[in-house]
This record gives sequence, C-alpha cells and structure tokens, in this order.
Amino acid sequence: MGFPFRNLGALVGAGSDPAKTALIDHAGGVVRHISYGELDARANAMARGLLRHGLVRGDRLGILAANSYEYLAAFYGAQRAGLVPVPVNWRFPSATVEYVLRDSGAKLVLCDAERLAAVPAGLPSIVLGSPEWEALADPGAFEAVVPAPGEPALFLYTSGSTGRPKGVILSHQSHLWVVEQRLKGADISQERCLIAAPLYHMNGLALAELACAAHITVVLLPQFEARAYIRAIGEHKVTWITGVPPMMAMLLQQRELVAATDLSCVRHVRCGSAPVSPSLLAAIKGAFPNAGFVNGYGTTEAGPVVFGAHPGKVPTPPLSVGYAHPAVELRLRGEDGALGDQGVLEQKCPGLMNGYWNRPDLKPPITADGFYVTGDVFRRDENGFHYVMGRVDDMFISGGENIFPSEVEKVLETHPAVEQSVVIPVPDDIKGTKPVAFVVKRAGAEADEAMLKQHALTHAPAYMHPRRVWFIDALPLAGTNKVDKAVLARWAQERGAGSE
Repeated sequence: MGFPFRNLGALVGAGSDPAKTALIDHAGGVVRHISYGELDARANAMARGLLRHGLVRGDRLGILAANSYEYLAAFYGAQRAGLVPVPVNWRFPSATVEYVLRDSGAKLVLCDAERLAAVPAGLPSIVLGSPEWEALADPGAFEAVVPAPGEPALFLYTSGSTGRPKGVILSHQSHLWVVEQRLKGADISQERCLIAAPLYHMNGLALAELACAAHITVVLLPQFEARAYIRAIGEHKVTWITGVPPMMAMLLQQRELVAATDLSCVRHVRCGSAPVSPSLLAAIKGAFPNAGFVNGYGTTEAGPVVFGAHPGKVPTPPLSVGYAHPAVELRLRGEDGALGDQGVLEQKCPGLMNGYWNRPDLKPPITADGFYVTGDVFRRDENGFHYVMGRVDDMFISGGENIFPSEVEKVLETHPAVEQSVVIPVPDDIKGTKPVAFVVKRAGAEADEAMLKQHALTHAPAYMHPRRVWFIDALPLAGTNKVDKAVLARWAQERGAGSE
C-alpha cells in the first residue's frame, strides 16, 4: 500500500486509536491532554468554521501565536479546507510582522491575546481561545479537499536577516513526501517527542507533522525556556528531543536542574539549523547518556530530508550530518563552478518549494536541471559523509583569506573554559574585515582574552584567530532560537571593534 495521505491537514486523523493522547499542551500554564480524536474533530470544526466565515480555497490565513493546541487545530483545519496557513514569526519587529501579513495577502489572522496588538490595523483577527474563537468552530464531519498537483499547503517566511523575509511556498505534496520519507527511515511508533521550537519554523513544524502521521504523543511547550524544557522531559518521560544548538547549550547550562532530573528516558537527540561544535556534542552526550545523536540539516525551501545513514553501515562520524539520503540527489559546487568534494550544496528532491511568493524581483535559486542552490558550504569525506562548513553569505575575506565563522568557533570551543562562542566579521582598515568573537565561559572556568587568542593561534592558521574576544553571560537569540548576529555586530561596534 502506498502512502495514503493527500492533504497535509489530514495527517491528524491517521491513527486507529482516537483515544490516544496527541498533545500534552503546556500553553497558558495549564497542562491539557488532548486526544487524537479531539484534535481531529477540532481540525474539522475549524475547516468548516473558516469556510463559513467566508474564506475560500486558496485564501491565506495568518497565524500569529505561541505554540498551542489551538494553533495546530487551526493549522490542520485550514489545510483540510484548502486554505493556506501562514505561520508568522512573532519575534519579528512589528513592521516586519505587518509586512509578512500584508505581503501574504492574509484575509484573517488568528492570534493569541499576547500578540493581538501586533496585528496590523484593518486586518480582521480572532483571538485563540476567545468567545469569538469558540463561535468560529463549526463542529461536524468534513471531507478534506484533495489538493491539485503543486497546490500550496503553507507559506513559511524566512528570517529576513539579510533583507525582507521571503515567503516560501510549500505544497501539500512536498511536505507529505517529507513525512513519508521520515516514516520509512525508522519505526518511531513508541516515541514521545518534545516540541518547544516555534511552529513558524521548519524545525518544530516538520516534527509536529511527523508525530501526527506516526500517531505518537507530542509534549508541546508554548516556547523554549530551558528550565521548563528540562522539567517537561522528566515529568512526561520524553524519548525524543530536537532543537537548534543554542537551545541545547542553554539547556545544558542549567547544570543543577539537569543533574537533579532523570533524563535517562531520552533515546533520540536531533540538533539542526546550525553546526554543532565538539564541546557541545560532548556535553549533550554527557547529559543524555542513553540517547543516540543526529546532527541534522535541512532548509525551509527543501525540507529536512537530506542526509541519512551510510548504505554500507559505516558509522556516521560525530560532527557529520550524514550520507546523502537515497531519495535525494546532492552535489557540491566549488567557487570555480566545478563539482567536487567541497562547495555549495545543491539539492534535488520532491520536497522542494514551489518558489517565493510575490517576488518577481528575486530569481529562484533553482538550477536549469532542477537543483536547489542552498547557499550552505559543505565538504565531503572519502566515505561520502558531509560536514557543514558555513553559509556562503557568512563567509568573509580577511587579508585575502576565506574565513567561515563556524570553523573559528570550533577551534575556540576546544578550549576547556569555553561554553559557547560566536565569531563575526568587523571592518578593518588593513585587512578589509577581521574576525572577532563573543564567548560564554563555562561556570567556574577562568580565561581571558589573551589566553583564547593564543589558543586560536596555536590550533588554527594565524589569519583565523579572533582579533578581539569579549565575554558575555549569554548569547542573544533571534526568533528561530538561532544566535542574533545583528545584535552581536552592534555590540562589537559599541565595544570598539576597530581596536586590536
């Protein structure tokens, strides 16, 4: 039997046990246990209610809220009705939130009470959980629409760190292919996963979709907070956790709570969206001794199915993202345009986006033969394993030498006093640009700027060493829980980045 789903929103009703807990929802500070039957019925009620409200197939529905049962019910219900949910990064500045909602053409915004003020004037909105929200629901059966080939299932807007956010158009077929491939990869029917990554980001959303298709229980936090995350693992006996490296680093800084909490239930740790350092990997393995670790990789434009296990059962090296997935075509293109073992990753698969919404000014990064140009630089070893080196647009040139910040960070984080580090370029009159570093020290560790500069000089080429090192208590995070490098650039300027 082939993969039975056609509408992404219908994944909720996939299981044979409607009484099984779908969500353990922590939104609003009250823990709610939501069964698959309840989630399925609520998604149908939302599909019916949104159509009754006047929306028609193809209309966009903005969702501006923290993670919750209501969020997912609206998301899946909209898709069943042929509507296109647009999850919005609520950590965007208000002007950017307005841009996303207006650019997408959202006819209605569903939001939580905390974010109602961010809804642009004149745009209709309904607050999740309010009497109006309850009145929107229209209980009853609903037959999910069968999407046409390429019919949009959702828009995900990229972070916009280098300009206006881009609306990535993703079809039902693209995300269903992702779910199908991930289900083929392993039996996860006995897992219980924890989602604290925001549902407006691929990391959390793709896992929520996979969990629904696998009919497993999701522990859902409204947002990431390290102590709540640790407590949720212990309280609910979570077996599968996922996040981005800064989330994991913040979690592990809660040493006393980690030590006091039984984390032996965790069997799978998946980290993605940024390279993992050797020191962070060692700390993760120390905190979760029974867990296998996957260094994941994926993009909004092409999904999280990119790499997997070696076909010859060669163990994946600790810092590798894996071997090319059998259902994906990959190639690396160097600066000279030639294909080889180091360069920008190009990817071809059925999970690829339709394109960018409303951006005729922007040439889609798709080659003539259908490969998505990721903008991420990789190297491939003799066994075919891939390693992330960094973003092309993160790479900078200092005195004629190419520097990837992640490569410098890996060196700094081999020092026993360094918990986390982030390297950014700053202007320099002689070199053009030069690397500087922000460092979070391990608790009780001693180190100074000269010590870390010397460490880098000892363990890496001289041109890579950070010319300044500043110590901070915590790294600033952007809306996707990645490090906010724009804030660090401002801090570097304030700290006199031009001086040696």
